[in-house]
Amino acid sequence: MPHRPAHRPVLSPAAVPRLVRGMARLSTLLLVIAGLSMSLPRAAHAQASPMPAERSALVVDVAGAIGPATTEYLRHALASAGARGAAVVVLRLDTPGGLASSTRDIVRDILASPVPVIGYVAPSGARAASAGTYILYACHLAAMAPGTSLGAATPIQLGGGLPGGSGKDDKGGESPADAAAAKAVNDAAAFIRGLAELRGRDADWGEEAVRQAASLSAGAALERRVVEIVANDVGDLLAKAQGRRVGVGGRTVTLDTAGLTPVVERPGWRTALLGVITDPNMAYILLLVGIYGIILEFMNPGTVVPGVVGSIALLVGLFAFNLLPVNYAGLGLILLGMALLAMEAMAPTFILGAGGIVAFALGSLLLFNEQSGIAVSPLVVAASTAVTAVLFAVMLAAVVRAHRRRPVTGGEAMVGEPGTVLSWAGVRGEVRVHGERWQARAVGAVPLAPGRRVRVTGRDRLVLLVAPDGGREPDGERP
Repeated sequence: MPHRPAHRPVLSPAAVPRLVRGMARLSTLLLVIAGLSMSLPRAAHAQASPMPAERSALVVDVAGAIGPATTEYLRHALASAGARGAAVVVLRLDTPGGLASSTRDIVRDILASPVPVIGYVAPSGARAASAGTYILYACHLAAMAPGTSLGAATPIQLGGGLPGGSGKDDKGGESPADAAAAKAVNDAAAFIRGLAELRGRDADWGEEAVRQAASLSAGAALERRVVEIVANDVGDLLAKAQGRRVGVGGRTVTLDTAGLTPVVERPGWRTALLGVITDPNMAYILLLVGIYGIILEFMNPGTVVPGVVGSIALLVGLFAFNLLPVNYAGLGLILLGMALLAMEAMAPTFILGAGGIVAFALGSLLLFNEQSGIAVSPLVVAASTAVTAVLFAVMLAAVVRAHRRRPVTGGEAMVGEPGTVLSWAGVRGEVRVHGERWQARAVGAVPLAPGRRVRVTGRDRLVLLVAPDGGREPDGERP
C-alpha cells in the first residue's frame, strides 16, 4: 500500500508562547507610535501659541492644485492665526486651479475668518488661475506681484474642452451635455459675482473670467479694480496695506500692518501626507498596487508580503478616492479590465486579454468626474497599462507552463513510472513502484513473470494498470 506522510501542525507547541510575546511587543510598539503621533501636533501648537499677536503676519503658501489637502492646510492656518492673535494672514497663491468643492470650502473659511486675509499672487511668474481667481476674490484684500496673472476661471471638463459646443441636439434643442455645462458656468459666474460685490471689486470682469476664460496681468488687474495692491514682496505688501479698511465679520477693520514680522506657516505631516495621497496620479497608483498585491497573494498563498502591502495600499487609495471626485464608471471599467485579464490567465484566449487591456485603459482615463479639473496623467495611464499587460502576460505564461508540466502528486503522477513485478498469477499480481508494493493488473491480459520490468499506464483506485516494459531488473534488486 502507498505510504502517506503524517500530518504536521503549522505551529509547534513551543512556538506559541514566542508568537504571543511577539504580538504583544508589536502591539506595544504600535501604541507608542500612535501616542507620539497624537502628541507631536499638540506640542507644535503649544510652541506656536506664545508668539506675539499684534506684531506678526502669518504667511500661508498655496502652490499647486487646490484639493482636500489645501483645504485642511488653510483651515488649520486660519485657526492658528486666530490662536496666535496674528494681525493678518497673507495667502500667497501660485495655483493652476483645482477642485470646485475644495475651492468653495476654502472660500467659506476665508469669509468666516475673524482675521483679515490678504490674497497675494506671488512670486513673479506665479498665477492664480481658475480656482485661484475665486479664492483671490474672496480675500479681504487682493494683491499681485509684478509679472503675475489671474483669470481663466471657466469650469473645465475632464476631456479638456470648454463648456459650450453646438448647444443643439438633433431636434434643434439644447443637448443634455451642453445644458449641464451651462448650469456649471452660470453657477460659477453667480458665485464669483457675489464675491466681487461683497469685496467691492469688478464683478463684470469676474464674470468674463468665468464665461470667456479671460485673464489679466498684475497691472491690468489693478486698473480694472480686480486687485487693490501690486507689491514686489511680502514686506512691500504689508507696507502698502497699512491703513486700508476692510470688512471682517460684518464690521469694518482698519489694517495696521506696518512693521509686522512675516511668519511662514508650514503644513504639518498629516497635511503633507494627505497632499501626497490625494494627488490623482498617486491615488491611482496606490489602487493598482493594492490590486496587484492581493492578486499575487492569491496566486501564492502564504507569501504574506504582497497581501499586506496590497491591503494597505488599497485602503489608502480608497481613502484618497473618497476625497476626490471619482467617476465610478471609470473605476468599474478598471476592475472589469482586471477581471478580464484574470480570466485570460485562467482560460487563455486573445479576446479576453485584449478586452481587459482596453477596459483598463478607458477606465483609467475616465477615472474622475467631468468639470473636476483633475485627471490622471496620460503618461501614467500608458505606463500602468503596459505594466498590467506585462504582468498578466507573465501570469498567463506561468499558467500555460503549469498545465503542460507533468503532475508530480496524485494518481496521475504514477502514469509512466517504471516498476518491477514481485509476484503474478493470471492477469493480476503485485509490483514495486517507487519502493512501494502495489496491486496491479496487466493491460490486455498479458501474463507477467516475477522480475519483469513494467510501466504504469493508468490507475484504478488502488490498483495500477501496467504493461510490459522490456528487460529484467538486476538480481540484486529482487525482493
